[in-house]
Amino acid sequence: MASLAATFGRGAMTNGWTDIRNADVVLAMGGNPAENHPVGFRFVMDAKRTRRAKLVTVDPRFNRTAAVADRFAQIRAGTDIAFLGGLIHYALSRGRYHEEYVRLFTNGPFLVSEQFAFDEATGVFSGWDPERQAYTDLSSWSYELDERGFARVDETMAHPRSVLQVMRRHYARYTSETVSNICGCSVEDFERVAELVTSTYTPDRVGTILYALG
Repeated sequence: MASLAATFGRGAMTNGWTDIRNADVVLAMGGNPAENHPVGFRFVMDAKRTRRAKLVTVDPRFNRTAAVADRFAQIRAGTDIAFLGGLIHYALSRGRYHEEYVRLFTNGPFLVSEQFAFDEATGVFSGWDPERQAYTDLSSWSYELDERGFARVDETMAHPRSVLQVMRRHYARYTSETVSNICGCSVEDFERVAELVTSTYTPDRVGTILYALG
């Protein structure tokens, strides 16, 4: 979730309530804060009233949070990860992420080991043991190190083994159509949500995520 927040803007529910009050877009997913966290939810409503902030709700049910949302996507229970994967792909494939933030404050520029790999068809990473159905060899899960023992960095984040580019390839499978097939929402509903959520990629806009609230 932290990586997702870094991609779309600043924020997650680990922020203080003041940050939510000052958000431009609030994504409520994995909870129903309007009903189960009504005291805290007033900060979302404050943002809507005073900043014209947009509330986006993604949930299997049309709940009380969805009732006051500006965008609502109804998904099948248990498909949240596919929807989030689609949001990541949408942001990365369209350049709708705060590049300076990713370069300076995440591991996006770090180069992963040459031994690290994953199957682009299945998403399985190197070190997987099909017989045990588990990852048993994690030796390839490391960064390429320089002569001082620090991770090598590509400030342009264009190197194919930079974390950002590896992430881009890994999430490329989560197209709008794939998300629609897995989650049960329409392509149009997904893309309307994705466009609004990723609108916080510019430095002058702030996004926050509410999750695990009831």
